[in-house]
Amino acid sequence: MKIVQFVVAVTAAVAAGVALAQSGAEVVKAKGCLGCHAVDQKKVGPSFKDIAAKKGNAGAIAAKLKDGKGHPKVAASDAEIKAAVDFVLSQK
Repeated sequence: MKIVQFVVAVTAAVAAGVALAQSGAEVVKAKGCLGCHAVDQKKVGPSFKDIAAKKGNAGAIAAKLKDGKGHPKVAASDAEIKAAVDFVLSQK
């Protein structure tokens, strides 16, 4: 019986995580990135296409967003930052 309860709990937790996952496009919109960046034109910051063209290291970009070095610190989970960075780097 306890095994069944465990399987149900794990399945529910996984399903909840999937339901909360956002696409990179949703994250950049929700976190306000589009206030300073656009996909294909410079605003306050460079366009996503310009960032992707520099072939930036995804880990280095994520660190900038998390640590606030060279970019305002972003209040987001690691998964949200990864989704946003993946989205930006896909805008070639």
